[in-house]
Amino acid sequence: MSASTPDRLRMGVMGCADIAWRRTLPAMRDDPSVEVVAIASRDMRRAKQFTDRFGGAPIEGYGSLLDRPDVDAVYIPLPALLHAEWIERSIEAGVHILVEKPMTSGYAETGRLLALARSRGLVLLENYMFLHHSQHATVRKLVADGAIGELRGFSSAFTFPPKPEGDIRYLRDVGGGAFVDFGGYPVRAALHFLGGDLQVVGAAFRHDHKRDVVMSGDVLLSTPQGVSAQLTFGMEHSYRNSYRLAGSTGRILLDRVFTPPEAHRPVLRIERQDHREELILPADHQFANVIGAFVRSVLHGGDVRPQQEGSLQQAALIERIQQVALHFEI
Repeated sequence: MSASTPDRLRMGVMGCADIAWRRTLPAMRDDPSVEVVAIASRDMRRAKQFTDRFGGAPIEGYGSLLDRPDVDAVYIPLPALLHAEWIERSIEAGVHILVEKPMTSGYAETGRLLALARSRGLVLLENYMFLHHSQHATVRKLVADGAIGELRGFSSAFTFPPKPEGDIRYLRDVGGGAFVDFGGYPVRAALHFLGGDLQVVGAAFRHDHKRDVVMSGDVLLSTPQGVSAQLTFGMEHSYRNSYRLAGSTGRILLDRVFTPPEAHRPVLRIERQDHREELILPADHQFANVIGAFVRSVLHGGDVRPQQEGSLQQAALIERIQQVALHFEI
């Protein structure tokens, strides 16, 4: 692949997923440092629908995208269990990679691909976009400043109602079920606030025996000091998207923590025994922020090693949770 210019990154998109249509590609289109040069799909009509809106050449077949000399980096929003194959093929083609979560389905594979990318001088970044929203830095500062005393616990939920039949999350060998696809959000949030040395106390998964996928579940983690994280995920619930940090003198509560629209102004609640306040935080565009971070890392050598280390910690913790989880057939 030919080199990008110092101020512009030529991106190819591998897959026409809903998240790309609604959130990531609009952020790429609006970033002056990004040029979308091609969008690939298994269906040429689908690729053309995307390029009509976002520009670039429509491509039939993911491999054909990697054959283009004008692609410096790829964004991969394919179903979860296809990520590893196309990350490796992209590395072999010599392009940088922004991939939707999860990077792979396991710790060893994640570590291997990160090491392979580094050996080729390529950036490989997993798109846990919520980490790039400023609201979480505000929460961490409040906790560090003692707003709720000493931290005693963390809880988080990411749940939504059932999807239509045929949704990729219901396909064991493609989407991999609820825990593989989006159960990692509350897990990553726990790592973000409690640190990387989390132990798995237990987990209970509701397993659909007909589809052979996990539909929902609860996870209990703990730091070595006994600060616990209670996490809920599922696609058979009402919609929830929140976390809470409990301290010795109060609580911090925040809603819409994983998927806030760019115009949304988060409402952060602090509750103590005789006090309650609400802080209206600035709106932020987490998709634009992650695109910006990826572009800076490719064009200007921005340091993505902390987020890559987080990806490794996440993959290891996900594996441990899966190993100890009790499955209840439904």
